[in-house]
Amino acid sequence: RNQIRKKKKKVKMQATRQSMRMMSSRVPIVGGNWKMNAGNGTTKATVMDLVNGLNGAAEPKCEVFLGVPYLYLESVKASIKPIFQVAAQNMYKETKGAYTGEISGEMLTDMGVNTVIIGHSERRDIFGETDELLGAKIAKAIDLGMTVVACCGEHKEERESGKTMDVLIPQLQAIADNTNDWSKLVIAYEPVWAIGTGLTATPQQAQETHAEIRSWLAAKVSPAVADAVRIQYGGSANDKNAADLAAGPDIDGFLVGGASLDAKKFSAVYSVF
Repeated sequence: RNQIRKKKKKVKMQATRQSMRMMSSRVPIVGGNWKMNAGNGTTKATVMDLVNGLNGAAEPKCEVFLGVPYLYLESVKASIKPIFQVAAQNMYKETKGAYTGEISGEMLTDMGVNTVIIGHSERRDIFGETDELLGAKIAKAIDLGMTVVACCGEHKEERESGKTMDVLIPQLQAIADNTNDWSKLVIAYEPVWAIGTGLTATPQQAQETHAEIRSWLAAKVSPAVADAVRIQYGGSANDKNAADLAAGPDIDGFLVGGASLDAKKFSAVYSVF
């Protein structure tokens, strides 16, 4: 009986959250971050395998973008169904010049790539990108009319010591200080300890943190921005946990890593919306 009661309570909570979502004007957005993967391999052939799989999968009823390595942006854009947007995983703050290995927003938009991921934890942790640099990238991208998926997140020891928002606030401040058009900004909350580790924030943890981010935006930017901005969850979201995570009224989508390299799994994630 207790199990039946718990199940009924869970269903009721999910229904309440879904009804709250329906009252919101926020359109869910799901992104697939391919990282340094050519589809699920290292060749043009494996890129096309994934593209063909997505072209044959269920069509999304929400916004979906694919964060593709620079080398394949043009070919994926030309071959993927138009319902899928193609996004860059990074860009530099300058237009052109002596910046070996970098790509500018002007180059991306010239190719028809109008979405960019900025500030992923791997850019922060592996490549040492600072809030100052990331803020400059965000400002540049928005000035070009691009949609920015701006990432923020905490490490495991910070979560365990109760310092999640202490870590997120400076990251959010850098985002807010450099955003002059919030319709072009999506926030991706990605608990670093859950990225590629198999660990995932519980639906309760994810919803609580998303709600805290939205509350911070309401206090520091405006209630209107807080209500309108979309916040993705990005810590090992996959086809098994997406439905439970999506039940949170402040969770407006996902930034998906490993599961985005499998068309069947990725389509199952975006199909929860």
